[in-house]
Amino acid sequence: MRKLRTLDEVTEGYFRNHPEEIDDYLTEIFQDFAEDNDTGVLLASLRVLARVRGIGDMAAQIGMTRQGLQKALSDDGNPRLSNVTSIVKAMGYCLVPQKLTQSQPAPH
Repeated sequence: MRKLRTLDEVTEGYFRNHPEEIDDYLTEIFQDFAEDNDTGVLLASLRVLARVRGIGDMAAQIGMTRQGLQKALSDDGNPRLSNVTSIVKAMGYCLVPQKLTQSQPAPH
């Protein structure tokens, strides 16, 4: 029987082959989060990128255990803002507020 890859596996493979696309992807997932406040989708996307970057290396850089990082980014994860900030920083980025335009509704 043929084993099919999951969407996360396909996405991970894509970003391994196209790391230059990660900048735009990160911007997009945080913009989507600002609009829909769907933490699960944000964490799933960050989990894929963490696997691309290397969970063990990122965990060490952040000062977390590998299991702690995986738990923070899991479907049931509820990481503190400081954890998300550290994870994003380990990827080489920072969280920066962006003013909403008049046409953008504020998230609930």
